[in-house]
Amino acid sequence: MSAYKELETRFKRIAALGEAVGMLHWDMSVLMPPGGADSRTEQLTALKLTTHEMKTDSALAGLLDEAESALPDDPWQSANLREMRRIWIHANAMEASLVEAMSRACSACELIWREARLENDFVRVLPYLEEVLNLTRQVAAVKSDALICSEYEALLDQYEPAGRTARIDELFADLAGFLPEFTETALSRQAERADAVLPDGPFPTERQRILGEKLMGTLGFDFDAGRLDVSLHPFCGGVPGDIRITTRYADNDFTQSLMGVLHETGHALYEMGLPDDWRYQPVGSARGMALHESQSLLIEMQVCRSREYLEFAAPLMRDAFGGSGSKWEVDNLYRLYTRVDRNFIRVDADEVTYPAHVILRYRLERALIDDELALADLPGAWNDGMEDLLGIRPPDDRLGCLQDIHWYDGAWGYFPTYTMGAMAAAQLFATAKRELPDIPEAISRGDFSHLIGWMRKNLHAKASSASTDELMIQATGEPLETVSFKAHLQARYG
Repeated sequence: MSAYKELETRFKRIAALGEAVGMLHWDMSVLMPPGGADSRTEQLTALKLTTHEMKTDSALAGLLDEAESALPDDPWQSANLREMRRIWIHANAMEASLVEAMSRACSACELIWREARLENDFVRVLPYLEEVLNLTRQVAAVKSDALICSEYEALLDQYEPAGRTARIDELFADLAGFLPEFTETALSRQAERADAVLPDGPFPTERQRILGEKLMGTLGFDFDAGRLDVSLHPFCGGVPGDIRITTRYADNDFTQSLMGVLHETGHALYEMGLPDDWRYQPVGSARGMALHESQSLLIEMQVCRSREYLEFAAPLMRDAFGGSGSKWEVDNLYRLYTRVDRNFIRVDADEVTYPAHVILRYRLERALIDDELALADLPGAWNDGMEDLLGIRPPDDRLGCLQDIHWYDGAWGYFPTYTMGAMAAAQLFATAKRELPDIPEAISRGDFSHLIGWMRKNLHAKASSASTDELMIQATGEPLETVSFKAHLQARYG
């Protein structure tokens, strides 16, 4: 067996164990009783240690060197070898003891966070988060040496390969200069129109679920390879052949939950569209979280908040809840789904103010990693930042620094990918519509095959065969930029 083929065999086993970790995380968030916490921590730790040992096996380095000395002719195999080396670098930077400590700390902190968030008690979770941050800094330190980048960039690389703060700073500075004035413009234009009115509830959870599943199906979600459930924090997990979407429901408002379902469906469609031939290989995985978020925001923001989509979906919404009257008409629903409002909660934010939420978290996590902000001062810094960026101040930590799961489960360096994804979504959608001008009319009829087919061909099927910017250039002719996103906002809200 050649060195490359041996590497494929080894990485297939690593990927399968990684999928098991993902399924256990899903179960922990959706079904696991509180009494399972200790057992789940042991299971996750054992699996993570096992995969770490496989990635740091001394034989792996020799196999990589041998395979790289005579690169495969197949470009996908060469790309796969590149991704294997990147995974090897990340793993070999960390001692097994650090992997174990990080796994245990994150599991413990996430479980306490669930209770602390409900109880609005940051002090309760603080010591657990301090342990996670301390270990995260250790991870950042050893990985930055191995990757030859800053400590924050070493964390970012786990979610956005080769991501660099200088690039993010440039993109975010452009948005930060554009959004404050534009937000005022959007709010002024909104004030000139009739108010959006939420249809009268209640909206029974079961009817919301049925509507959500129906709309997931129209987009192309395969229920033979996935399902919809409930969790505290909506997410898309599972594996390409068994995608698990979660949402949360409110009886008095179906709109946020429904858009949450559609957002996660975008993630799921990306996973379902990855190439079967490269399943279980690094090159067959999604290309980082910026493009993953682009697919969720493409569906939720670009498509499902458009007037064309609501022309199709409004009758289904009325039927689901027995609604009638002007509140259920397309004009009102469009105003409702494109309403600009300074909101405390990121996942409920509109697309005009959403980047401010991300920029705040990006600034704070960089300051925390660089030890420029004490963790005990996070609530105050968060509230000050919200006031500075959005002009609102959270009344409590539940609406402030306790709202997101990411830091509490160890996902540091993840947040900037949300707004990078919003920019990529606008750029991809604009290109798709230029190349296939009938997409908007098809959407109004509930036909998403043109759009999803374009994404399958130009993004999903390419997986991790190239970098984010290379994939964006192949699909749109340009690397990631802000022009398309700003043009989209101006057309919809300006």
